Amino acid sequence: MISWILLLILLISCVCAGALEVNVSQPLYQAEESNNVTMEWKFPPEPDRSTNSLFIECHLFTDHRVSVLYHLHEGIEFPGSQDEQFSGRVQCDRDVLREGRLRLHVSRLRTEDSGLYECEVMTKQGWGADECRLTVTATVAQEPHTTTTVSPEPESQKEWLVLLIALAGIVIVIMVIVVVILVMRQTTRPEIIAVITAVTLVVTGVVTGAVIKLYNNQL
Repeated sequence: MISWILLLILLISCVCAGALEVNVSQPLYQAEESNNVTMEWKFPPEPDRSTNSLFIECHLFTDHRVSVLYHLHEGIEFPGSQDEQFSGRVQCDRDVLREGRLRLHVSRLRTEDSGLYECEVMTKQGWGADECRLTVTATVAQEPHTTTTVSPEPESQKEWLVLLIALAGIVIVIMVIVVVILVMRQTTRPEIIAVITAVTLVVTGVVTGAVIKLYNNQL
């Protein structure tokens, strides 16, 4: 309420002085939630004068309400008139006010900060205002990246080497048994030869099964 009364008094006092040209640097600002943004307005500078005669008031207009963003009167900031929505999140670059530049830094943006921003500036030259729009988009949560672990394929060369060694062993065993059988046919009865032949078949089957099992384990 006090800021509106002060604004009314200054408006009355500046009627005779005329209009002041105030221009926003860009009409549209876009940013993501939780980021920062800097909005800038320009007005005729008064380098030979202090900021004690400067009045600035900035508002956010939405469909539901009007909020005070920043308030400066005769060079003194009034944080008490600032809306709670912007408490601790708005800073003005006081060093460039003499240059005719109003720069407002809004940090930790929220989606409800979206809307129309208007800044009114009053000096001894007059009164003026300009507006811009800020759009704050919500941050999209990224899905956690899942890494699929692929088991390394068995080395083909190693598989073939193992297989060849096993087959070579089988061939050697069979050849030895055959030689023994051929020798014993001349000096041994047929019953013994039959037993040796049966044992040879059993041993060959066991070795062959072991090789097959080893190969399957490697796959």
